Amino acid sequence: MIQSIDYYAVAPPLILALTAGLVLLLDAFLPRRPFARPALGAVTLAGVIGALAVVVSQALRTGDPLRTFCVPEGLLGSPHAVIGAIAPLSTEQTATPAAAAPCSFVVDDFTLVFAGLALAAGIVVVLLSAAELAFGDIPVGEWYFLLLCTLAGAVALPASRDLIMLVVALELVSLPVFALTALRRYDGRSSEAAVKLFLVSVVSTAVMLFGVSLLYGTTGTVYLDRIAQALQQRVFGAPGLRLVLDGADTAYSSSLEIGYDLPAVVTVAMVLVLAGFAFKIAAVPFHAWAGDVYQGAPIPVAALLSVISKAAGFAGLILILLVALGGQGAVWVPLITIIAALTMTVGNLLAMRQRHAVRLLAWSSVAQSGYILAPLGTGRGEAVNASIAYLVFYAAMNLGAFAVVALVSRRSGRGELDDYRGLAFRNPAAGPALAFFLICLAGLPPGLAGLFAKIVVFRELLGGDGGWLAVVMAVNTVAGLYYYIGWVVRIFTPAAEGTETAGHAAGWLPAGVAIAVAGIVAVAFSVAPQLVLDLVPGALIAVG
Repeated sequence: MIQSIDYYAVAPPLILALTAGLVLLLDAFLPRRPFARPALGAVTLAGVIGALAVVVSQALRTGDPLRTFCVPEGLLGSPHAVIGAIAPLSTEQTATPAAAAPCSFVVDDFTLVFAGLALAAGIVVVLLSAAELAFGDIPVGEWYFLLLCTLAGAVALPASRDLIMLVVALELVSLPVFALTALRRYDGRSSEAAVKLFLVSVVSTAVMLFGVSLLYGTTGTVYLDRIAQALQQRVFGAPGLRLVLDGADTAYSSSLEIGYDLPAVVTVAMVLVLAGFAFKIAAVPFHAWAGDVYQGAPIPVAALLSVISKAAGFAGLILILLVALGGQGAVWVPLITIIAALTMTVGNLLAMRQRHAVRLLAWSSVAQSGYILAPLGTGRGEAVNASIAYLVFYAAMNLGAFAVVALVSRRSGRGELDDYRGLAFRNPAAGPALAFFLICLAGLPPGLAGLFAKIVVFRELLGGDGGWLAVVMAVNTVAGLYYYIGWVVRIFTPAAEGTETAGHAAGWLPAGVAIAVAGIVAVAFSVAPQLVLDLVPGALIAVG
């Protein structure tokens, strides 16, 4: 029996994959002329824009969510007819009607929001990449190929509805970033950052895979909705369990029951999966890698890590928690709450001590992860909308800040905050733009995008059982003003005579376009925040 494929549903990641292959071919056969670099950048940008156009067309269509890679009808059996599945003696739990055929790839509102976010951020990262590649010390074809692979994983991940595809898509996001970090030749700091990122990612993947294997072993399925059904049936630890082995119903009454504590296994699985995703989003206590990796990586890669990789991590975490483990909130809600409080607090404390621009943005990004996690700590399914809205607001503001940092770094190789002293006078466009992005991140007027983002989160926390977490977030928001406003003050403080440094000005045009794009989006979100709030309707995730 052949499984049908809906190519329209998988078109965005497919376009990115085909563009990646085309970039490699062009890099191999184009002559080494000055036009080769911008040509490869143009092809990459065209592929990302094309994938985004398909996502927009999918969002404008009406009807049910698109589904593909579904289990063929002839192969769909009883949810308990699997080797090692646990079946209850009672018939009450098997009286429910059979669920629809599970699918591995679903394009619903949740998928479209995250795919659109990743591709829109990808356009800015491609523009920043063109500025970075102007130096000529990075292989262009490999760079764009790896970048497109990362974007393909980021687009496919929110559509994943089984554990295997979820892990594969997440690794497709992560693995190319190691090489992107180390592609700058003869740079020991980049190589060190790549090794640190590799080691942390390998450990997080191993931890997460162990948790995923435990989930599969205790439920007998890899599909997220089926995992939720299996856990909801409350067969674990019930007296009189039977073990289905190759279709034979055998009473499980041997002494092996002593070591087969299913509730503990499920709890351990949830904790391990949560820890694996916490590594990916740099949540405390799995955050130590962020500062060194962001500083050592090329600035476009740091921007990618702070937005695209983080968005992919949150997409996978939300799918696991709400679709597969939605009925087990009593276990993971307290963990999420504590991690969110620690993440925003530690991130802000570390950011307050920084004197390097990229390191400050790195620890600020950790604090922002805490704000995004906070609504999930209420345990309410609708609270995820606040997390997604905050993530969209944050993406525009943070990408804009990184775009200005990329432009300034062309003129000063140090990257210190003092290099930005008097920037508003030296560059009347970049200086005020960076100040606006920082004020947005701080949540102060006129940066209303950040203010609206925080209000949405506060509303969800106060509407649920997160009152104390709202207090922690309020204190951290005030703490964040210290370093955001301190940076803004430097921008508008006249520099002393002779303090300006001359650097390489190549690549200023694509960096300027990236700043303009991010600035326009941030201003639009500040003037009309409903543009974001309308993206997150009530029924966001299709679980059928």
